Amino acid sequence: MPTPRLTPLEFRKALGHFTTGVTVVTVEREPGEIQAMTANSFTSVSLDPMLILVCVDHRAKILPLLQKKKRFGVSVLKEGQEAISEYFASGEQSAETEERLSIRYRWTPSGIPILENTLLHLSCNVIASHLAGDHTIFVGEVEDAVIHKGEPLLYFRGEYRGLARHS
Repeated sequence: MPTPRLTPLEFRKALGHFTTGVTVVTVEREPGEIQAMTANSFTSVSLDPMLILVCVDHRAKILPLLQKKKRFGVSVLKEGQEAISEYFASGEQSAETEERLSIRYRWTPSGIPILENTLLHLSCNVIASHLAGDHTIFVGEVEDAVIHKGEPLLYFRGEYRGLARHS
């Protein structure tokens, strides 16, 4: 008896049972202008060399910028930054909304834009990209990491979560 075929919606729901952190990937679009997107398809790849990967949907506005610029930032969001995640997930950016959400950028010493007031900042250089279905996997070599205090924003079963402390 053949096994029923898994639908994309069922696959997405199944993978929702894997808890992820929430990141925002940033690229300089033009001098002083940033394009960003929320990404939870992010993971470490290697310690030597220090590599991470991020998966980008082929419809994402940031895709051609990553392909061209080959440099990007990753900012890991903290608890309470759900609105920032939703904003960058929408794909539409505006100065007015960024002001309302108190979103601030800064540039690393090497000129990569990152979000201020997040848990972690990584500065990366694209060393490889791979087409994979409806996404492109970007492998980035990490040139710098800055850690800040706080707890991570988590995503599980389609909802934002925080860490629970066990005694």
